[in-house]
Amino acid sequence: MSRVKTFNLPDLGEGLTEGEILSWLVKVDDIIELNQPIVEVETAKAAVEIPAKWAGRVQAIFHPEGTTVEVGSPIISIDTDPDAGPLDDPQAPSAGGDLPTPSAASLAAVEVAPAEGAVEPGLIGGPAPGGRTAVLVGYGPRTTTAKRRPRKGAVPAQAGAAPAIPAQATTAPAVPAQVAPARAVPVPNGHAAGPATGVLAKPPVRKLARDLGVDLRALTGSGPLGSVTREDVQRAAAGAVAEPESVATTATAAASFGADREQRIPVKGVRKLTAENMSRSAFTAPHVTEFLTVDVTRAMKALDRLRGRREWREVRISPLLLVAKAVLLAVKRHPMVNSTWAGDEIVVKEYVNLGIAAATERGLIVPNVKDAGRLTLRELADALTDLVQTAKAGRTTPADMSGGTLTITNVGVFGVDSGTPILPPGESAILAFGAIREMPWVHKGKVRPRQVTTLGLSFDHRIIDGELGSKFLRDIGDFLSDPEAALLAWT
Repeated sequence: MSRVKTFNLPDLGEGLTEGEILSWLVKVDDIIELNQPIVEVETAKAAVEIPAKWAGRVQAIFHPEGTTVEVGSPIISIDTDPDAGPLDDPQAPSAGGDLPTPSAASLAAVEVAPAEGAVEPGLIGGPAPGGRTAVLVGYGPRTTTAKRRPRKGAVPAQAGAAPAIPAQATTAPAVPAQVAPARAVPVPNGHAAGPATGVLAKPPVRKLARDLGVDLRALTGSGPLGSVTREDVQRAAAGAVAEPESVATTATAAASFGADREQRIPVKGVRKLTAENMSRSAFTAPHVTEFLTVDVTRAMKALDRLRGRREWREVRISPLLLVAKAVLLAVKRHPMVNSTWAGDEIVVKEYVNLGIAAATERGLIVPNVKDAGRLTLRELADALTDLVQTAKAGRTTPADMSGGTLTITNVGVFGVDSGTPILPPGESAILAFGAIREMPWVHKGKVRPRQVTTLGLSFDHRIIDGELGSKFLRDIGDFLSDPEAALLAWT
């Protein structure tokens, strides 16, 4: 059995089929340990670090940062016995874990001097002997979607014969009989070689070129490794506009107006999943939203008293804690709210996985506190603190976001009074908690300044009718109006 193993992108669970490589935590020739984190991958739900399946030396990295890779595709190869000496029989990756020797017709390596500003040697591919970088031309048959098309002008190889080297590479050394370990072509992060052209350009640059009618093959790139930049495309478009005006040139000029002040953000990862879920929920479950304005002055005073207790001095306490407790107690009084529509039946959950919507750099995520109804107030406070800190650090796992049954979205932290939140798929209710403001309020027959907030409850009208939704929201409001009295009366 070969000592060189390939590590495939593992199944990260919850039906996820692909992940984007955010950053490599190792590089070629690094010595790594078993279970050492080697790569950070962003799925549609979270960013996770993936540990090594074997200890040894990194032989090759097959995908640069920014690449989206299907589950099961090879991402890295590892020499599991680096002390045994040099590899006499370099091998290419296979999906099975071992690396079978490729045929001469499937691979060819050409040594070229690294271009100025090229990717750091060893990051993707690594340096070859003599200070040159082994560039892979052709990668053999693959089962993943990360397919590479042949360069324009390349001569197809005959079966059983080594592929011919393009004419422009005739000054390079001859193809060696034994090729170096398979390594990905050094490509600047975020760049991609165009279909059948070999032109390096980022997707937004390609889009701009199409909009402006510029042929990328006719341009000389000024970016890293000769990649075509936005400025290259705009200069080419400006030259075309200088021709006699016609319908075509007028359209080109119109398309170029303001193009240098536009930002195009790919929809992927967490943002893509959120968009898909919200669209599906909005047009599947019949939403109803009710609002309730509540005097929470007593709740704020109760929090102050709680902060003053010795055993709570190191605990992070916020109004969200009382809102979460109010929701959990209201669910006990109205269990149908904590349920799922399953077509021909309604599934009522006897546990509450309480979701808390969190805004992160990668988009909106909703991790949840598992079985939150069984927690004490102190345990709930600790769980909410851990949930928020983990989300802000970008370390929320897919498991943390799975299985939610009821959600709170705290829009008040953004200074917003309320809203009409959309249900997370599979849930029947979501509560929007608005900003707490000092407002004039009638209290004991007189207008006084009081701490006031607005709650917005959206619910699935297939499960929750107006009466049930109103009672559930009213109970939450009653708790927040006087939490100490509600605790005595309800528990």
